[in-house]
Amino acid sequence: MAVLKFRTYYEEDDAVYRDVVIKHSQTFFDLHNAILKAYEFDNKHQGTFFRSNDNWQRGKEITLEKYEKEYMAEPLLMANTTIGSEIRDTNQKFVYLYDFVKNWTFHVELINVTKEESNKIIYPATTRVEGIGPQQYGTRSLLGKKFVDIEEKYDLPQKTEGFSEEGEAVEDTETENASDEIIGDETVNEEDI
Repeated sequence: MAVLKFRTYYEEDDAVYRDVVIKHSQTFFDLHNAILKAYEFDNKHQGTFFRSNDNWQRGKEITLEKYEKEYMAEPLLMANTTIGSEIRDTNQKFVYLYDFVKNWTFHVELINVTKEESNKIIYPATTRVEGIGPQQYGTRSLLGKKFVDIEEKYDLPQKTEGFSEEGEAVEDTETENASDEIIGDETVNEEDI
């Protein structure tokens, strides 16, 4: 029985990836769960795979369930579709989209096919983890439910040198118009100098 190794890249940073091994007879539902587990995501949201080409263009869709949208072609269902049935190339690619609100997108690429099965591995399994993956619910998930977002604010004088919100240079008008100069403890007018 063939064992497929897929490298699953996080779309926004290809240095972040997970390698997942799975039997060719297992379903896309199994791969869906394996990817979520590898990235430490929950499985509360909708997801879909698209068969893809080398440019990551989306082709045939393999969905978790049939969603309320118009399809150009009837999609396959993850639970009914074996991975081996959708492999068309030795480096077959899929686009995996999870949580249609957040649109987590992963590029899934077949990187190895072996005939060997290890009795020590329960398929599917994650065999390699590279980079810190995205946090599904942001920083709060890293620090727990008691974490409170804190926004730092800096007190800056109203008129300072720098740039305005529109990006135009702003001059410090307070110091340009100052006619007095302090020397030691005495105030000296420019006229006296």
